Amino acid sequence: MDGIKDKAAIVGVALSEFSADSGKTELRMSCEVIKAALDDAGLVVTDVDGLVKQSEDASDEHAITSSMGMGNLTYFGEVKWGAAPCAMVLRSAVAVAAGSAKCVVVYRAVNGSSKLRMIPSMKTSGQMSTSDLLQWTFHSPYGLMTETGSVAMLVRRYMHETDAKAEQFGWVTTVCRENGARNPEGLYYEQSITLEDYLASRIVVDPLRELDCYKESDCAAAFVITTPEMAKDLKQPPAVIRGCAQSMVGETERMNSYYRPDIARLPEVGRVAERMFRMAGVRPQDIDVAQLDDAYAPLVPLQLEELGFCGRGEGAAYCEGGDRIRLGGEIPLNTSGGSLGEGHIHGMNHVVEAVRQIRGTSTGQVKGAELALVATGAGGPAAGLILGR
Repeated sequence: MDGIKDKAAIVGVALSEFSADSGKTELRMSCEVIKAALDDAGLVVTDVDGLVKQSEDASDEHAITSSMGMGNLTYFGEVKWGAAPCAMVLRSAVAVAAGSAKCVVVYRAVNGSSKLRMIPSMKTSGQMSTSDLLQWTFHSPYGLMTETGSVAMLVRRYMHETDAKAEQFGWVTTVCRENGARNPEGLYYEQSITLEDYLASRIVVDPLRELDCYKESDCAAAFVITTPEMAKDLKQPPAVIRGCAQSMVGETERMNSYYRPDIARLPEVGRVAERMFRMAGVRPQDIDVAQLDDAYAPLVPLQLEELGFCGRGEGAAYCEGGDRIRLGGEIPLNTSGGSLGEGHIHGMNHVVEAVRQIRGTSTGQVKGAELALVATGAGGPAAGLILGR
């Protein structure tokens, strides 16, 4: 897999507006954002010979090719779980490096807030997956009814083992909202908060507060991946894929791997870090900016630990005060706002922002950024990506 290093690049990105009600079907949103990403790259729909989607996305390859007038695809596939954004980039990079496709589009559209024409829930359709069966058969009878509840148990254990405090987690949300307040395309433009605002927000599931948790939104995103050779003639400077990896370890359950000896760690993220840093030939100290999974603020300190930016049990203290993770700090995080400060589309916007940083066009630009890291799927399965100039 190390053979994909520097053999593929992201050359076009697009992100629709975040809203509570898009007023559009997810298919229309997908087509519009794919067209925008191709325009960004200076390509047209007939250049596309590969599509990669998230497994639960409502718009399949047939719908996209028919609606957009694309020619024959030579490569198509899908990826599941919260790791999908970085994992879809990995899958596309493998296709490009192997010669299975020359121009692959990754896309996702979610009407998470309005629920307009979403795929029916597995839990209501009578077609339950193995994960659903585990969740609803073995967890729900004991009161574990939501994803937030699952994360809360992990976070409470982490707090017990490390003496982490809620105020320390609050700095993650505060910095994300600070970054989002500079981003006119996000949900929280000019809406920064203070730590006091965070501490005043209501408890959702102890110890998680409302401001620890992402808010559902309607949005779509797409990126275009091709060879470095093809990228030389396109409109935008390429964001070259230096390292990319995914991981699922033993006893994995999405967001609630309670059968492990230690439930207060994210071992998948650690495995991803080991592999993608080795592939890229760099160390955590070399990373200029990071976009981490912030669907839940307390998962950010755990990722910092697993990615090697700080030691075990030091993540919450690393975030305290915000100075080490904001612009100008040791590792600026989620510079467009992330899920907590820009909007939630399951980490797709994190990849878009990493590309912006490499191009030098972010609203929270890190001066001279040459290496950008993205991590998706905190809680497992996980994936990660290192982009460079």
